Amino acid sequence: MTTYTQIAGNKRRSFFLLAMFLIIVILMGWLFSRVFDQPVILIIVVVYSIIQALVGYYAGDKITLAISGAKQIEKKDNPELYNLVENLTIATGLPMLKIYIIEDPAPNAFATGRDPQHASIAVTRGLLNKLQKNEIEGVLGHELSHIKNYDIRLLTLTVILVGFIALLSDFFLRFTIWGGRNREEGEGQAQLILLVLGIILAILAPLIATLIKLAISRKREFLADADGALMTRYPEGLASALEKISRDKEPLKAANKATAHLYIANPLGEHKGKNARGWFAGLFDTHPPIEERIKRLKQMA
Repeated sequence: MTTYTQIAGNKRRSFFLLAMFLIIVILMGWLFSRVFDQPVILIIVVVYSIIQALVGYYAGDKITLAISGAKQIEKKDNPELYNLVENLTIATGLPMLKIYIIEDPAPNAFATGRDPQHASIAVTRGLLNKLQKNEIEGVLGHELSHIKNYDIRLLTLTVILVGFIALLSDFFLRFTIWGGRNREEGEGQAQLILLVLGIILAILAPLIATLIKLAISRKREFLADADGALMTRYPEGLASALEKISRDKEPLKAANKATAHLYIANPLGEHKGKNARGWFAGLFDTHPPIEERIKRLKQMA
């Protein structure tokens, strides 16, 4: 698979996810409006989902950076880091990115932004202090690969999809529990069937959407490892970086479940490989097992 096919594929998946998002939201809104006999629910759901999608798409990177406590730097603040990023962007034909540092001793990094023209890269102070230059370069190559291949856009849309479906499902279940539906019509067989379908959809939709999000995230990590290693022409650098990051026991204080999938390694401390946990538990991981990623990188050397 070439770089161009990856980019084209991610753009197609982005539009597909957006279309799927609207279809699922409209379906849930229609079903809930029928159950509660309130047609206005469908209108509210669609309008709110569009607003949320636009805010997440255009301002999601700023929100993520603010939540993470990242501070933008200039070349004079850290010339070595700036030069590493600048050299990689020139080599790959990307525009120069905004660079941020998170004042946290845990080694980690992430990229954000809807496209290469609106992208940023953030690294922790721990990454700069604990990794060698070639290892930092490997991490930067991995994150630049996410930007170049439009992974961030794909994952941003996926997160928006999952979050809104979960919110809508929670609203439906709470409203049902507190007796929001029409009691008279609720006795009818058709209304009862719709209610049961609504409850099933409200329970299963967030789970299915979450599994899809995590599967996409894990796949993109493997591809970014490979592409980043080709970018730096030194797979051992990234492999060594992942090894050090996985061994580090320092928790990343700014990390949370909403942003964990963006980091190069799970910042919540879940570094155990597939040998330590069952395959079912692995379905809920934001990243592939570190051991598997290192193995693949060493095979590239």
